[in-house]
Amino acid sequence: MSPQLVVALDFPQAKSALTLAQQLVGVTSWVKVGLELYLAAGARIVADLKGLGFRVFVDLKFLDIPNTVAGAVRQACGSGADMLTVHALGGKAMVQAALAARDAAGTKTHVVAVTLLTHLGPADLPWAMMPLPELAGDLARQAHAWGADGVVCSGQEAESIRAATSPDFLLVTPGLRRPEDHVGDQTRICTPQAAARAGSNFLVMGRPITGATDPAAAARQILASVLTPGGTS
Repeated sequence: MSPQLVVALDFPQAKSALTLAQQLVGVTSWVKVGLELYLAAGARIVADLKGLGFRVFVDLKFLDIPNTVAGAVRQACGSGADMLTVHALGGKAMVQAALAARDAAGTKTHVVAVTLLTHLGPADLPWAMMPLPELAGDLARQAHAWGADGVVCSGQEAESIRAATSPDFLLVTPGLRRPEDHVGDQTRICTPQAAARAGSNFLVMGRPITGATDPAAAARQILASVLTPGGTS
């Protein structure tokens, strides 16, 4: 599949998110709702965005006991989420409870497991017994074995994770920045072009698009850069 651009709507209220989303109609098919927007607007925001024609990635990163996560996944699937996140660190029982809840809901929602958040660097995890790329790769391999549809991973780890899993395993990559973009609070970053070349299926970008003077033009430029022969070869 060609890489899909997912625009992260990190806004504190529904009105701002929907205003921005309306500018992206016909430009990209996917948007992401994270904790801030979901808590501000509630599950209704998913329906509102789907009403504009988008597929919606509900990125709430569930991490709790299996029964609690299963209940949360049922609610997310019921809201219309096309993709949702759980933490791989929750373990096999939790991830498989999420998958079973999705199946019971009768939806085709992608359940993807977060490996390591992209703001983390070696200094943040001094207790880690292996380099962060290896730790992320190990979590990805476990999630694949447990039946997850894919993982959220840094573009720096995407190529090795792709090689260690399967062609149909979804790789969702945030922390993407062009050379001219401000890094912000991200650490393990790469360009959208590099992530696409490494095998990422979903390229998640927020501030470089939502903070642009012309968000639609910024999104088109990024899409063109990864879909042209020079972008992903």
